[in-house]
Amino acid sequence: MSADPKLLAKPYINVSAYKFVGLDDLVTRQSELLELCNQLELKGTILLSHEGINCFVAGKRENIDQLLAFFESRDEYSELPVKESESDEQPFSRMLVRIKNEIIAFGVDGVEPEKRTSPKLKPAELKKWLDEGKSVTLLDVRNDYEVDLGTFKTALPIGVDNFREFPKAVEQLPNQMKDETIVMFCTGGIRCEKAGPFMEREGFENVYQLDGGILKYFEDCGGEHYDGECFVFDKRVAVDAELNETATEQCYACQHPLSPEEQQSELYVVGESCPHCFQQDSERMQQLLAQRNQTLRSLVSPLPGSTPYDNHRPLNVPLRFKGQRVNEFLANYHPHVDAGYWADEVTTGRILYKNNPVAPDLEVWAGQRLVHLLKGTVEPDVSDKIEIVYEDSDLIAVNKPAPLPMHPCGRFNRNSLSYILNALYDGEKIRMTHRLDANTTGIVLFARKRKAAQLVQNQFEKSTVEKRYIARVIGTPEDDNFACERGISSGPGQNGLRLIDDDGLAARTDFEVLQRLDDGTTLLTCVPKTGRTNQIRLHLWSLGLPIVNDPSYLVAGQLGTNQTLPAGEPVMCLHAASLRFEHPTSGDKLELTSPNPSWADT
Repeated sequence: MSADPKLLAKPYINVSAYKFVGLDDLVTRQSELLELCNQLELKGTILLSHEGINCFVAGKRENIDQLLAFFESRDEYSELPVKESESDEQPFSRMLVRIKNEIIAFGVDGVEPEKRTSPKLKPAELKKWLDEGKSVTLLDVRNDYEVDLGTFKTALPIGVDNFREFPKAVEQLPNQMKDETIVMFCTGGIRCEKAGPFMEREGFENVYQLDGGILKYFEDCGGEHYDGECFVFDKRVAVDAELNETATEQCYACQHPLSPEEQQSELYVVGESCPHCFQQDSERMQQLLAQRNQTLRSLVSPLPGSTPYDNHRPLNVPLRFKGQRVNEFLANYHPHVDAGYWADEVTTGRILYKNNPVAPDLEVWAGQRLVHLLKGTVEPDVSDKIEIVYEDSDLIAVNKPAPLPMHPCGRFNRNSLSYILNALYDGEKIRMTHRLDANTTGIVLFARKRKAAQLVQNQFEKSTVEKRYIARVIGTPEDDNFACERGISSGPGQNGLRLIDDDGLAARTDFEVLQRLDDGTTLLTCVPKTGRTNQIRLHLWSLGLPIVNDPSYLVAGQLGTNQTLPAGEPVMCLHAASLRFEHPTSGDKLELTSPNPSWADT
């Protein structure tokens, strides 16, 4: 005999509900609701304003039902959409009824959800769209710390720490999104009630809001198309797709949600700090780096690309190839590869679309994502001497060896720094803030959050990051201090290399002699004032001072190949020695350094 479901139910019912409706006499309403909730032994928060009501309340089933019956008995509160979940414990510590200017802080005049909102899309309809692969942009309007915990798989986070930042974030969205179908979503739907009308006012033509938010989607559709958990604003911290409380905790100091893995960190001290707010000048930070590098050693021994695997390489179709047959597109997109190779790859079923082989007469379209299946891939060896030298909640700094590509490209996929770091920081999405050539060693910076990446990338783009390199060059410059301001081509030219182009992109590098050596080489400090591709190498080559072991820019003005040097051979003598920039959260100046390589110690 099965147990009575009522006996299995958890003792506390959590309800969230909101309604945009004109309300008056707020003080009287406040007293009335506070008295009723206290009588019913309910706890939580109810917000009242002239624009409506927003409540998060928990209590025993019969008492919650009495509160909902009260709401239904009043015209202004009736038809209040309610979302429910259960918990073993009371998630709130007290009962508050507060009067606010807005029930959801936004700070923009003229947005009045009680009069008009964007059209609502039912969760089941959104799931249908996603099942069918409908072209739609899912816009997550929640705060970054909520997004970090979980979101829809293809979602675009709006990128805010606080909902009041939403209007400025909308200004940063690309213009082409104004013609796209957008479905915005938040926890329960209330933020979208204001976000949708604002976006329409800013010229976005096809905006929907997910009716009831993530919680309603979980209730109606489960967790399909969603990754992770959903942050909730009570002691439960987060719920899963079954609306059950998860093991996620919240830092007392900074309020950031903490995964079970983060709770195991040496930097997590209950009631004091967590990896997101811990200060750097500590012995514990050194312990963390030691542990991190120990784990790193195990990830690269053996190298992840040394074991045969099936490599799925993406082929995204640019607009200029729209309407071409797939063979024609592949040959034109990779002109350095024989067209017969691509014809064979299509014929043998190794060019895929949605996991199925494509036909040779397929016409491609702009934005289509094809996949090139490379079976039994084994990648060339790279250097495994990677070291994490700095880490905080926003940034990771790495002392990069050579040869080692920064990201998957050419013959390399798993044997790349970004792949290895994403394996090391499992569960996070590690973002590059700038690049070093595969053959260049030294300090390189990654971000752990999208917003931190944007802020640091902006500094690199504006050339406000102070960069210092060391190079060993063939030849002896006459002056101790000199500069090069020759322009650089905007795209690859001969042998796929960037070239000097005095009508090209403006560039400047300052040089200082460190030591003139007996073998006819010279050690230089190089300070790039701009950030063009291969800038230091090109400028030195144009001055007749090519870098030792540079495979591309050779002596006597000759060009070589644009390739990653084989592992075990002498490295190219260019080293990123230091970076000085503004920290994306604290705003303080941070300088990161890398020790000199052996070729610079003479």
